[in-house]
Amino acid sequence: MTGVSESGGLAAPADGRLRVAFMGSPDFAVPPLELLLSRADVHVVLVVSQPDKPAGRGRKLQMPPVKEVALRAGLPVAQPEKLRTPPFAEVVRPLALDLIVVVAYGRILPPDLLAVPRLGCWNIHGSLLPSYRGAAPIQHAVLDGQRETGVTLMQMEAGLDTGPTLLRARLAIGDDDTAGALFERLAPLGARVLDAGLDALGAGTLVATPQDHAAATLAPMLAKEQGRLDWSRPAARVRDHVRGMDPWPGAFALVGGEPLKVWGARLAEASPGATPGTALRLDGDRLVVACGEGAVSLGEGQLPGRKRLPMAALLTGRAFALGDVLG
Repeated sequence: MTGVSESGGLAAPADGRLRVAFMGSPDFAVPPLELLLSRADVHVVLVVSQPDKPAGRGRKLQMPPVKEVALRAGLPVAQPEKLRTPPFAEVVRPLALDLIVVVAYGRILPPDLLAVPRLGCWNIHGSLLPSYRGAAPIQHAVLDGQRETGVTLMQMEAGLDTGPTLLRARLAIGDDDTAGALFERLAPLGARVLDAGLDALGAGTLVATPQDHAAATLAPMLAKEQGRLDWSRPAARVRDHVRGMDPWPGAFALVGGEPLKVWGARLAEASPGATPGTALRLDGDRLVVACGEGAVSLGEGQLPGRKRLPMAALLTGRAFALGDVLG
């Protein structure tokens, strides 16, 4: 499946121009696609994306961002409902592909599709593998309070993000970084790693390094209920939970039995002996809430069917009062 140069690296085709199919869907995948389109040594012959989905209040069909870029570039686009039945491998086999590049496509590629390109399939993954294998690596890195993340260019195989790594790039995580902010910073980093990988491929110096499977951690897809805050945890973990759930599914507490979504958590000075979840005081427009250890201040909140507002405005509107314990 993989061409190998005499030096042990993955080898480029003899004519120097790669026939590439790109598979991706969200905004995170746009910079790598644009990078491929900018290279004279790459011919993107097909773009594969998820089917259009209804979105917004009107539930109108909305195409994935990757499809929008592909259509503007005049590229053919495929949006299969499934990859296994009927086998999508038979659709791409006649294209004589050298490589498939996969970025946040949203589905696992079956073995027959992985085997189609001459050089196999590359994936840009939003973590420093083997850490955080799975569908939500960026969110889980923030949820766990990590200080560093990055992207990995890897050679795909049948296992979940288990293939050998080709290149990696690191990125620091700041105290106020949300998962959404990291998505925006990691996307162009993924394009740069892909660029470097293609350069190394052309030079015959790209080497695949097996992962240390014993050091692997998992980052499964998030569910809405995971946004519920646990005020008994230390303040730093509550803050990280709010950051990691932003923008989806959103961190929330309960006020009068209704979910109150919250944003912008920071560490704050605690009040000794306060029950975790107690709305302690205002700090400007921010609300300070007691945690199991320490406290956090919250910047904004939103009740069902209402606008997102500064926390002080929610208190003014009597959604709840200082001294109340948020569920």
